Amino acid sequence: MQTADVVIIGGGIVGSSIAWHLSEAGCRNVLMVERESHQGKGSTGKSMGGVRAQFATAPNIQMSLYSIPFYAAFEERLGHPSGYRDQGYLFVATKPSHLEYLQTNQALQEKLGLKQVRMLARTEIVAMVPQLRADDVLGGSFCPTDGFVDPYSVMVGFTTRACEQGAALWRSTEVTAIHHNGTNVTGVQTTRGPVSTPVVVNAAGAWAAEAAALAGVDLPVKPMRRMLVPTEPFDLVSHEVPMVIDMANGFHFRPESLGFLLAWNDPEETPGYKMNFDPGFIEKVLVRAADRVPCFENLAVNPKRAWAGLYEMSPDHHAIIGPVQELTGFFCANGFSGHGVMHSPATGKMVADLIVHGKTAVVDRVEMLSPARFAKGELLHETAIL
Repeated sequence: MQTADVVIIGGGIVGSSIAWHLSEAGCRNVLMVERESHQGKGSTGKSMGGVRAQFATAPNIQMSLYSIPFYAAFEERLGHPSGYRDQGYLFVATKPSHLEYLQTNQALQEKLGLKQVRMLARTEIVAMVPQLRADDVLGGSFCPTDGFVDPYSVMVGFTTRACEQGAALWRSTEVTAIHHNGTNVTGVQTTRGPVSTPVVVNAAGAWAAEAAALAGVDLPVKPMRRMLVPTEPFDLVSHEVPMVIDMANGFHFRPESLGFLLAWNDPEETPGYKMNFDPGFIEKVLVRAADRVPCFENLAVNPKRAWAGLYEMSPDHHAIIGPVQELTGFFCANGFSGHGVMHSPATGKMVADLIVHGKTAVVDRVEMLSPARFAKGELLHETAIL
């Protein structure tokens, strides 16, 4: 029978980060099990690739403070490009309550060590993105170290180095059962046969609840479709602008290739494994794009290039990271609610630390992210959701 020190369910950006961080910590006999023929077919390859530290809660800010410098030094450390571009995130406020919210967040961000974030006046925002309609803009916030990465490239980098250090990847393989003796994990059954292991990590993304159910664990993670619309080449707005978030309605955009990538979280969207792109979404997002950036009314869009992916939503929009109390050896790395790519370096470090050392210093109180918080009613609430 195959044996492993750790089996990771899922070979996307989160699973591969965990595998690499484990290998760096000296845990080399790690097996990633990926049910698809190629990695990244789940949420990783469909992500917008944004990374930011402008969050409203300490765990998310601290995870970003680990992850963003990691991405900046990724190629130096792993010999593979992350595609990190520090073009920043610009939150555009149109109500006094927006400004108060950003100022409150900034105070916490600075307290935790994020010194680069700053509040902007309307004139500064217009100078940064002259094409914005700014008649209702009151101000905003900007962090220059926020930006974008290439999720697929990061995943390949993590996987390549982890496998060079002893980890293994099984593609086109599904975990069909998680074995335990009532108190401890003992192994998994896969479509390639059984594997004996004392530790299983659930990194199954939007399919996390199904993976947890194999161990008899109820995990409150639901899939939620998010759609992205890339434009055809467009040069009336500089491609050096940051990710721009219109706080009036949540519309956001960033440069992508010779055009722009447009996004908006439709409040009418319902949970489910909906992987198809709805062509009706294009008009919804273009209306909001032209409202905030009038010259965007001339944007050309090819519907065949647009796509849909899945967020893995937790009840409080925070990651679920750590051991499951009722089953020793079963760890969660789930529920990122759209932040899996940006927080994958921190997640890998945290999960590896917890497995190898039983503690981690990435966040001050990792128990705040524990799977047990839902039964205890100790939910966190992240309001800075895109």
